[in-house]
Amino acid sequence: MDIEINSFIIANKHQLSHKIDIMDVLQLEIFADKAGESGDVRDVLALRSSQNWEIGISAKNNHRAVKHSRLSNDIDFGQKWLGLSCTNAYFSKIKPIFDHLAQIKKTSKSTQKWETLGDYHSSVYIPVLDAFKEELIRLDKENPGIVAARLVEYLIGNKDFYKVIKGSNKVEIQSYNLHGTLNLPFKSIKPKARVPKLKLPNRLIEVVYKENSHTTLLVTLNEGWQISFRIHNASSRIEPSLKFDINLVSAPHSLHVTQLFVS
Repeated sequence: MDIEINSFIIANKHQLSHKIDIMDVLQLEIFADKAGESGDVRDVLALRSSQNWEIGISAKNNHRAVKHSRLSNDIDFGQKWLGLSCTNAYFSKIKPIFDHLAQIKKTSKSTQKWETLGDYHSSVYIPVLDAFKEELIRLDKENPGIVAARLVEYLIGNKDFYKVIKGSNKVEIQSYNLHGTLNLPFKSIKPKARVPKLKLPNRLIEVVYKENSHTTLLVTLNEGWQISFRIHNASSRIEPSLKFDINLVSAPHSLHVTQLFVS
């Protein structure tokens, strides 16, 4: 299976196997998870400094989540994700909720569990999601043409890369060519596959709750992008923060996908 993946990538990335001179050294780097916080989701990077060339790979094992971002009193998601600060109105809505959770954690010495709160979906999840939803819509309205693209770049990746997803009997390779740097020719040698440049969105169409769900928002953007945000508690014990499980529901039809079936 590893041979098949390597063969596919090498066949479409001739810079991996071709150098311009003896000083042209292929380097490999492994990225720390913290790089993803700034929007670079690549796990492994191959580069040739002499050619000013690089290729990144993001590897997933049996899951398709794109990010696991948090919300709390201390996190300005607008600034962190989009470079646009959230309003005081947003923080005034979430602060009482997270302050209450922080007090419970302190009083119980970090032992009290979420299940003791009863219907915490209604008392915690929904008001936090509503505040997040309203703030995201406001940011888009006040910054037209900016928020949608920055959201995709932060969540999907601000550098072009190949996403390798390993399943039980197949491996899927998705080519996220957002900036047109994938599958470039090496001198006169052309890649075997054509990888179209994906169009970034420039408009937020809607933010709605997923049908029959109180924990998941669906964010629909133009150009075929849709992203789901499922909020949850990362621990069984109460903490003054919540976590998103963020997944790409749909991408533009031009997303290049290759499937390799394995026995």
